Amino acid sequence: MMQVFDTAPQGIQNAPHEPRILAAGHQVSVREINLGGAQDKTTLMLAFLNGLGLRSTFGQNWDALYDVLTDPDQRPARLALLLCDHAHFRRRHPHLNADLERVLLDAQAESARVGRALWLLSEEPDHDTRHW
Repeated sequence: MMQVFDTAPQGIQNAPHEPRILAAGHQVSVREINLGGAQDKTTLMLAFLNGLGLRSTFGQNWDALYDVLTDPDQRPARLALLLCDHAHFRRRHPHLNADLERVLLDAQAESARVGRALWLLSEEPDHDTRHW
């Protein structure tokens, strides 16, 4: 069965089951971006700052986010962003999400252009199958 890391990144894709395990087998670094608490652009940028482990000098605007995602000195050549709670965020904040997706897809296209890979994986919380 084909899985997401067997092919080049294509837009925002549904995250596979156990994405970190699959990513490890394909030498893909995974960074988790928790969109659950994002209420506005400021809290959204904080989610990226935390998820990407950025320094507090991060500009916290769309251009800075694009730059950080496409900077070969800051990012591994094969990177997956796990966008947690993405569908819920998209429903709650359609305009903010439109800006975010534009930046993410532009960064994905630029990464591909220079021979790098940026997967954008939408992951929803698994409310039914909690593993306690």
